[in-house]
Amino acid sequence: MTVDTTVNLNELDLADPDIYTAPDSGLGVLHYLQEHQPMFWNKRSDGPSFWAFTKYADGVAVYLDKTNFTSERGMQVGQTESAARAAAGKMLIVTDGRHSQLRDVMNPALTPRVVRRLEGAMRETVGGMLEENAQKDSFDFVDTVAGRLPLSVICELLGVPRADWDLMIQWTRTAFGSATSDDVISDAEKAEANANIFAYYADLLAERRGDLGDDVISVLIRGQIDGTPLTDEEILLNINGLITGGNETTRHASAGAVIALVENPDEWRRLREDPSLIPTAVEEVLRWTAPSLNVMRTALRDTRIGDQTIRAGERVSVWHPAVNRDEDAFPDARRFDVGRTPNKHLTFGLGKHLCIGAALARFELRVLLEELTGRVARMELTGPVKRLRSNLMWGVDRVPVHLELDHAGH
Repeated sequence: MTVDTTVNLNELDLADPDIYTAPDSGLGVLHYLQEHQPMFWNKRSDGPSFWAFTKYADGVAVYLDKTNFTSERGMQVGQTESAARAAAGKMLIVTDGRHSQLRDVMNPALTPRVVRRLEGAMRETVGGMLEENAQKDSFDFVDTVAGRLPLSVICELLGVPRADWDLMIQWTRTAFGSATSDDVISDAEKAEANANIFAYYADLLAERRGDLGDDVISVLIRGQIDGTPLTDEEILLNINGLITGGNETTRHASAGAVIALVENPDEWRRLREDPSLIPTAVEEVLRWTAPSLNVMRTALRDTRIGDQTIRAGERVSVWHPAVNRDEDAFPDARRFDVGRTPNKHLTFGLGKHLCIGAALARFELRVLLEELTGRVARMELTGPVKRLRSNLMWGVDRVPVHLELDHAGH
């Protein structure tokens, strides 16, 4: 891929969400930085300035340095420090000191055994949606399949009654709606949906306290740190983290998988002919789609990354779509290869902040690819893909597709 040589670094602001709605989804800008200024000081007039790292080795260095950097002052570009501080020490992703203890409380809810228990429901969801919508002239894969799969899994994990799933999907779509959607969602509507979600889970939490089960909320109620149970606020903040991470990441990775397979028909044929490649294909989808656009840390003291001095209080950010396409870390990095191995992408982070839902996301993507390759003979895009307007998530709002089922496979 030829990089965009017209980038004006004096005017560039990677926090501008419009960059990622471009036809190349912002990769031209990120590749330019990677080749010309991989440690870029991003000056901002309406928010905190930050370092942007686009090389894999620098990303690894930031992730593994738990002494000099903190996540408690914001963990993504565009987030306000005040919002991060309000949840710091309570919500897993913005907690450092109690991180391991909080993680230990949550882990029992996301064990491989728990994840495997959900497999039947996942296959029913994906298979049903594919069978229902295949043969239509066109349907939106994001709204119909990619968005429904993770929401149904999260609802199952949290013990949401099935009768409320559609309501939860509706609220979540509104709360996390993109400004590029055909139906523009106002800030007031998003705030109302978020308030509805919070109130719903507050009620469910109160109900669970009187009737514990084996769902995530019950696990959090039973959990203790240094002999002290989690507060309602801590539980609700971490439920919110699971909803956000579990829904957004898998949704965009699933939709991105379909785009990648349509745009690389040889890889689609290869995967259909050799299902043993699905585990490596899952990792390649994660590397390629990199749904979490960036991760941020704040320096606690003066330190160095490579040859660059980072001053205390300065923010550093790692840009996943770029580091996952670094030729120094991945041979032929800008090619989608379902058989790529090794594949040490940074999509889920690294070190102690490795995404707690990584195993669940991998399992969901495995089920999706197995159902697609087992049921679908042909996929094609029927219109333009609409990219998400966001500086937090790197994904898509709409993927219009036509699928033809492989009747011979049934």
